[in-house]
Amino acid sequence: MQYYLGIDIGASSGRHMLGHMENNKIVLEEIYRFENKICRIHEKDCWDIDYLFNEVVKGIKECVRIGKVPVSLSIDTWACDFVLVDDKGNRLCDCVSYRDDWVEGMMEEAFTKMDKRTLYEKTGIQFQKFNTLYQLMALQKENPNILKKAKHFLMVPDYLVYRLTSVFTNEYTNASTTQMVNVHTQTWDKEILHTFHLPSDIFHEFMKPGQVIGGLCEDIQKEVGCNMNVIACATHDTASAYSVVKRRNEAILSSGTWSLLGTILDKPMTCVQAMELNFTNEGAYDGCYRFLKNIMGLWMIQEVRHCLNDEYTFQELVDLAKASDCEPSIINVNDTCFLHPENMIKAIQNYCEKHHENIPKTPGEIAKCVYHSLAVSYREALEELSSLCGKKFDTIHIVGGGCKNTLLNELIEEYTKTTVITGPDEASVLGNIMIQMGGK
Repeated sequence: MQYYLGIDIGASSGRHMLGHMENNKIVLEEIYRFENKICRIHEKDCWDIDYLFNEVVKGIKECVRIGKVPVSLSIDTWACDFVLVDDKGNRLCDCVSYRDDWVEGMMEEAFTKMDKRTLYEKTGIQFQKFNTLYQLMALQKENPNILKKAKHFLMVPDYLVYRLTSVFTNEYTNASTTQMVNVHTQTWDKEILHTFHLPSDIFHEFMKPGQVIGGLCEDIQKEVGCNMNVIACATHDTASAYSVVKRRNEAILSSGTWSLLGTILDKPMTCVQAMELNFTNEGAYDGCYRFLKNIMGLWMIQEVRHCLNDEYTFQELVDLAKASDCEPSIINVNDTCFLHPENMIKAIQNYCEKHHENIPKTPGEIAKCVYHSLAVSYREALEELSSLCGKKFDTIHIVGGGCKNTLLNELIEEYTKTTVITGPDEASVLGNIMIQMGGK
């Protein structure tokens, strides 16, 4: 039996899952799971990328230990964040999280170098203050010598793959989110790199999903006790998640830490209206485009739970929200005050007070506010998507961990007046493995 290892790393956890074919279906088996979280390094919110790599290796060892050695593996993660590496493979900078405030003011400064319309027409990427381009500008301002020494720009999955294989590469779907890739040619945009004084030689030719990167390097083979191919999946987790939805013309909601609502297009949409509504055109696994809107997502309820000292399970918060008989307060979940507040509950309450909404006080009222507000944001995004695409979407296909939240699914149907289809919940890792198998 052939096994394929999908390693899916998100903002709160990572998982190693083996997939194999059985009765013409892909069967998934979780082998290893580990925690991930933002940590404070050198006065910035960062990812402990050495820890993540060690966990990747531990999961591979576990596959060997149980006698299920995969023929290949692939890694998907979130987008935007990166490291720079010198000519000897040494990391030159920390892997700063997109939630850190070091990018404050960079987006506005970018518009003084290249106007907003030109940047959007070239890249099709929505304007978010943490886009990779603005992170590189922040690094350039803070420590220009790092960029001078750099020989390789690697996004998080690219770096983990390098540590496994000694091969430097950039995978297309993740790179497409950086706001440095030309959406029409699907290559690094030389004018953007030149305008922002970024050395073009550190950006590699793209690997496309399904391409073999190489085998494990000798040191890793010795450590884990085997060799296997490392394959480029759609290394942006949302691209892997979207790949499992085979029916075109559906609205798709990838529901997790972030909510990403959109559809698949054959050609990018970079019109003025798409720019003004802040939709994004990101690479899909098959060369098409994920035309979607980023919405804050279940990060908010995760943070609410932490503020309550993790006293409640997620299901208990759902039950409390259902039991609450108050009118739900509605907040703009995409307000930047919710991106990385010190205390999510206080941020929600302060927002409600400022905008003359009833201030939620109990855990049930707070959870109810978040769930209803998310559903309202999905309705607004779906209306915008329908307007841009010139069609009405009757169905929303929800994938990712959030699809198990029955209350949120019911609210989405109620607010959007659509039919909701759910699953799979492990969409990213399933897409990862499907791509390794050749798109089965």
